[in-house]
Amino acid sequence: MTDRRATSDGSAGRSAYAGGVEDLFEVPGTPWVRVSPALARLRHQMLIGGLVLVVVAIVVVTALLSDGFLIAAVGIPVAVVAAAFGWRLVSRNAASWAYAERDDDLFVRRGVSFRRIEVVPYGRMQLVDVTAGPLQRRHGIATVHLHTASPDTIARIPGLSPDEAARLRDRLTARGEAQAAGL
Repeated sequence: MTDRRATSDGSAGRSAYAGGVEDLFEVPGTPWVRVSPALARLRHQMLIGGLVLVVVAIVVVTALLSDGFLIAAVGIPVAVVAAAFGWRLVSRNAASWAYAERDDDLFVRRGVSFRRIEVVPYGRMQLVDVTAGPLQRRHGIATVHLHTASPDTIARIPGLSPDEAARLRDRLTARGEAQAAGL
C-alpha cells in the first residue's frame, strides 16, 4: 500500500510517510541493537517459579478441603495452560526489546501487541544508571535506566550484558554532557 501524491511539477511521487505502521518503528540508517537472550531465560525461570507456587497452593487447598479434588482437577491444568501461554508471551516480549543510538538521541523499542518506541534526546538526560538485582546478576544481565526532567520518561533497557550496560552508560553520559554544554 503506497500513498501516491502529485508533486509540485505534476508528477506522482511518494509522500513523506507512505509506508505502513511498521515504518513508525524503524530508524533509517541506524541498526537496532537487541538485548541478551538471557532476559528471556530469566523471565522463563520466574514464570516456572510462579507456576510451582500456584500448583503447591492448589495441592495444599486440596489437602485441606474434603471436596478439594475438583479444585486440583481443574486448577492444575488451567495453571499449566496459563504458564504455557505465558511462556510464549515472555519469549516474544523479551525479543521485542531493542535500542538504537543516533547522533542526537536514543531510541528504545519494546512491545509485541502494543508496540512502543521512546526517543530520548541526549541533551535532556539528567541521569543514566545501571541496576542489576540478584537474579539479573546470576544471569549476567543488567538494566540501563534513563532519567530526564520529565516524570513521564520511563526509558529503560533491560537484558544488557554488564559490559554493554557500562559502555552504554558511559557513552550516553558523555553525549548528554556534550549536548548540554552546547546549550
